[in-house]
Amino acid sequence: MPRIYDWTAREAERTVTVADLRAARKAGKRYTQVTADTADEAAAAEEAGIEMLVTRAPNVAAVRAGSKRLFITAALGFTDAATQDDILRTALRALTDGADAVITARGMATVSMLAAEDIPVMGHLGLVPRKSTWVGRLRAFGKNAEEALELFNRFRRLEDAGAFAVECELVPARVMAAIQQRTGLVTVSLGSGASADVIFLFTADICGEEERRPRHARAYGDLRALRQRIKQDRVNALRAFRTDVESNSFPGFSEVAAIGDDEYGAFMRALEETRR
Repeated sequence: MPRIYDWTAREAERTVTVADLRAARKAGKRYTQVTADTADEAAAAEEAGIEMLVTRAPNVAAVRAGSKRLFITAALGFTDAATQDDILRTALRALTDGADAVITARGMATVSMLAAEDIPVMGHLGLVPRKSTWVGRLRAFGKNAEEALELFNRFRRLEDAGAFAVECELVPARVMAAIQQRTGLVTVSLGSGASADVIFLFTADICGEEERRPRHARAYGDLRALRQRIKQDRVNALRAFRTDVESNSFPGFSEVAAIGDDEYGAFMRALEETRR
């Protein structure tokens, strides 16, 4: 496992580095990436053999506490920082909290500013949900020749701006495959086919936590049903407790502290003495 120095100058191990990601295509290697917001989710991902995590910048410290080895990308939210100075400060804080890279859907000037500080920056192209008003709705981007060419040009601008990678969300698979052959960016596919360097899904979708699952996702678990059962079991248990209290069947003999007959007798005699 690669050994590096992290952004606090501490020696660390990582499952994958920026250099590994850049070399993945030539080596015929693909990596997996999921989301994590907590230490438990990060620990589960590491135990499962996942190599990469994405989390919001404020959650980096908690996620790093759950996994010392996985490659963590910190998402720089639009409201976390407004000015370029704020963005840089937020990015550096995320890196010193344990992140290995940052992802932003802001403009090329922001990407260039971060890259100029040698910060590994991942862009976001295709469907960018927060910017979906520009395309009218939540939909794949690049389904006609004009959009596909525009998308390719955005890849080129992002690479020129200094990004090392790009999250590709809901790009038609054939378009993604064609661009993959013509870009030096590390590509991360979220609903954009299997030709990317990294395949990405949200943990909530993988684990079946949401009632509504995106078309591009596949559920491998059913945590939603489990949580519903836990919720109902909690109600059932509390109701049964209340019923037992009302019927005077709780607490029972085995659930209370006992005192021996001799000690109880001595106690009662002492009580009688206090009444005289």
